[in-house]
Amino acid sequence: MLLESRLRLALCTEADSGFSPKVSPSTDTRFGDYQTNAAMILAKRDRENPRLVAQEILEKIEVSDYCEPLEIAGAGFINFRLKSSWLASRFSELASDVKLGVPAPAIVRKLVIDFSSPNVAKPMHVGHIRSTILGDALARIATYIGHEVVRDNHIGDWGTQFGMLLAGWKSELNKESLVADPLREMERIYKLIQAKIKGEREAHSGGTLKPVSQTEIESRMELVKLQAGDPENLELWHEMIRLSQKQFDEIYGRLDVRFDFSLGESFYNPWLKDVVKQLQGLEIARESEGALCVFSDGSLPEKEDPFLIQRDGVWGPMPALVQKADGAANYTTTDLATLDYRMKTWAPDEIIYVTDGRQQHHFRQFFAIFKRWLPDQAEKVRLAHVWFGSILGEDGKPFKTRSGETVKLADLLDESTQRARKILIEKNPALPEVELDEISKIIGIGAVKYADLSPNRQSDYVFSWDKMLALQGNTAPYLQYSYVRIRSIFRKGEVDDRSLDLSRVTFTETVEMALAIKLCQFGEVLPGVLDDFRPNSLATYLYELASTFHSFFEACPVLKADEPARSTRLALCDVTARILKQGLTLLGIGVPEKM
Repeated sequence: MLLESRLRLALCTEADSGFSPKVSPSTDTRFGDYQTNAAMILAKRDRENPRLVAQEILEKIEVSDYCEPLEIAGAGFINFRLKSSWLASRFSELASDVKLGVPAPAIVRKLVIDFSSPNVAKPMHVGHIRSTILGDALARIATYIGHEVVRDNHIGDWGTQFGMLLAGWKSELNKESLVADPLREMERIYKLIQAKIKGEREAHSGGTLKPVSQTEIESRMELVKLQAGDPENLELWHEMIRLSQKQFDEIYGRLDVRFDFSLGESFYNPWLKDVVKQLQGLEIARESEGALCVFSDGSLPEKEDPFLIQRDGVWGPMPALVQKADGAANYTTTDLATLDYRMKTWAPDEIIYVTDGRQQHHFRQFFAIFKRWLPDQAEKVRLAHVWFGSILGEDGKPFKTRSGETVKLADLLDESTQRARKILIEKNPALPEVELDEISKIIGIGAVKYADLSPNRQSDYVFSWDKMLALQGNTAPYLQYSYVRIRSIFRKGEVDDRSLDLSRVTFTETVEMALAIKLCQFGEVLPGVLDDFRPNSLATYLYELASTFHSFFEACPVLKADEPARSTRLALCDVTARILKQGLTLLGIGVPEKM
């Protein structure tokens, strides 16, 4: 930002280069367009009068080329008000920029984003939507800014559950149901085998021996055969993956989400034993009750050490398991092999894992093990666990169907589309059937995505159909309607937006300048999304932009205005529409031309 760079220069003259001042949009535009509390922070640190410090800054900072004389307000705020002529020039540059004012990154980074990660043989459910939508938005934004992005879907296609699935496939499969809905049928037989094992164990629990389940024994045998390369079990396993991936792709197609790679956990199996061997050789992992575990090495304070836990005021070990007592690997081992593969294959600068908040401790241990295992590699990459909260029903409990089952993602998208269709018919009954179908999908799915992306990702949020589909408030339909309303201005006036004369931009009204300033902030807001991986800051900006536009539109006639006001206002409308559309696209949300 220009103002921050000038402010830093002014503070450097006071040998204060270690302080990074911030300039932010004013909360009350009556006192200026931007403001900084830098003087107050410095004054508190140095025990000086903040207004005197502010005055010293004013005498050193040089912003007269694009600001009116600066003002000191309150306890020491410095207020900046942009010159109309400079803002008009800046706006004209923005309007002509294909990137809409978003600067190229100072350093282009390669990012691997690991997101969605469904499990084979299980339908994608509402729990997958946050990882899928959040990861996709981050990938879109990073790509638009100018970074290189690898989208990697880490599929759950290996583990003990496949022994149960194979046993169920051979004994309980309904072939007609498998054809009609493969994932629901595979989920059914898995649950059925689970229930049989539980029932058999409970039936034998009266004796002194460990409860025995014949179905459990059979499932383990099927898993052993699969792991040994049995042709029949391998064929069935591949069929499970094929059927699952087909339905995953259908969901991703509806969500407009794509991946560069979809590698299952099984892909990394050949390297797991070597990973464990290396961890043992480096004395990072050691045996504990037959298993291999990683313990604290004492290099971190107790409160920061992921391998320690406090019980009754005493710190004790909380090791990470890397090999079970039966010799099997687990998630940590697979994640380490996956990370090693990604480093060797793509040499990324950053790897971003998008999962729910319940996995925070796993990632803390996993990242710590990697640093001890491959310290040279760890110095080359930034690892980030981008975690998110839960989706709640309106009763404040985890979002479920009325029968208490987990909501299937396909069912959720169907209902969102149907609800949007009903609203569209009420608002615009003359819409042709083909347009009605297409717009219903755009609005319904966009509403679900925006409801997920607009809150702070680390917060739980309440899933409310009425709220997310409302045409007023901070919702996708409101932003989509704002875009449609702007495009209707050009249709009504028979104006070709490609013919706008940007050389005649002149601001005479306060609301015009307020809208132009908000438009210029797009290039400031977007790069900041990647600082802490929060697309909600982009959603908030788009909502504020739409609100600012409506205030402008209510105060300023556009088509009936005289020149040069008409050209200026049409240009403001055009850039607003372009940024709204681009911003929503970066969130993975479509924009209709009609509503």
